[in-house]
Amino acid sequence: MRALIVGGGKLGMRLARALVEESVEITVLDNDPRVIQKVNNELDVLTVLGNALDFNILRELDIHNYDLIIGTVTSDESNVLITSIAKKLGCKSAIARIRNPEYHSQIRLIKEELDIDYVINPERAAAMAIEKYLLKQYSLMSDEFAGGKVKLVEFNVGQEKEFVNKKLMDLDNFDNLLIAAISRRGYTFIPDGNTQLKENDVILVIGARKNIDAFDRDHSKVTAVKPTKSVMILGGGKLGDYLCSLLLEDNIDVLVIEKDHDKAVSLKERHPDAVVIHGDGTDFNVLEEEVIKSYDAFIGATGIDETNILMALSMKEEGITKSVAKISRVNFINVLDRLNLDATFNPSFITASLILKLIRGKDALAISLMYDGNMEVAEIQLDDDLEVLDTSLADLSLPKGILIAVIVRGQDVIIPNGRSCLRKGDRIIVFCKHENVHAMKEYFYNSESGGLFNELWSGV
Repeated sequence: MRALIVGGGKLGMRLARALVEESVEITVLDNDPRVIQKVNNELDVLTVLGNALDFNILRELDIHNYDLIIGTVTSDESNVLITSIAKKLGCKSAIARIRNPEYHSQIRLIKEELDIDYVINPERAAAMAIEKYLLKQYSLMSDEFAGGKVKLVEFNVGQEKEFVNKKLMDLDNFDNLLIAAISRRGYTFIPDGNTQLKENDVILVIGARKNIDAFDRDHSKVTAVKPTKSVMILGGGKLGDYLCSLLLEDNIDVLVIEKDHDKAVSLKERHPDAVVIHGDGTDFNVLEEEVIKSYDAFIGATGIDETNILMALSMKEEGITKSVAKISRVNFINVLDRLNLDATFNPSFITASLILKLIRGKDALAISLMYDGNMEVAEIQLDDDLEVLDTSLADLSLPKGILIAVIVRGQDVIIPNGRSCLRKGDRIIVFCKHENVHAMKEYFYNSESGGLFNELWSGV
């Protein structure tokens, strides 16, 4: 399978890295020599220096021999034009990044009229993930699987004696829970019972919803849990705009601080029910102390990671219950574990997860990428004819970098052991290092289960 990624920025790089692991033959096209050099230094892919709007380049690349084109350049209009022309020149499938909120209501028309198969919007995807987090009852960062039956929660052990310097096998009250992964100084790995926890490790705990909710309640460090009714957003760009729309629909009071006058005016026109302040949100003189303390949550949503992180930490110190930062650069990953942030969201990682789910097809029910890019969590529906069925996990000889964390069988959520067997119709939650993705797919995916390439070609 061959894919052309147009644009080697943050999203283009993240997608290229993920698709290489899917055995896709990748070409990256960009008109910036520095970007091309960076791609060449970090990935084993074909690169082309040039302007994709010069459609002769698409012809020279024999675009009709490509299975997929993904447009990820800065301009929405360019992405639409490039991918649409590529389809007309014979490329089998097309994905375009369209981020502008003004186009959101027209996405269906754009796809139908310009023959674009799929549209990705990192900012809206991130806004939806942030909204979901803010509406949670407790404060720990979590994800859900199997229709909510299974939850995964992140917890920084800090310096708590209950965890630090203890082996996993010696932890109390974990009979119905599993520590499936540990993030330590930005590196995520799968532990075993002899693994010893260190200060500021972030553990990923998975289990049935009721058991995770109890863990969340006990470790959120929130003495009086209250629903999120008011949110302060720093930054009125695309992410801030989408957040405004989603939160207002949920009847949540929204305050946005934006230092660009034109953006502030435009945001107020689009969302008249929001309070929009034109000013520098990093200057605490802009807001009275009483105003800050009246909000339940804060979101750092500017285009500068350092600003988002610093202000989210500052607002946490001011007593705001949930404090969130959007990050884009991966070089902050190794310090995030040591910070007191409630949650961070990376739009590129969220979007790459969605693309991987699309490509793997109907068996891949959910995919989440870890921030270090070293591991993923996948929810997989087991097909009837897989060889792994009715064999104990101990006899499967899974590679060390693959862990079946949960089996969902009907209404039952099972934390498996070596004697557990997989059965027809099971859903499994798997933690997998990227170097073992090929092996995971051989064990648990049916080669005929569809995916982007098969489904789009057949008109599904």
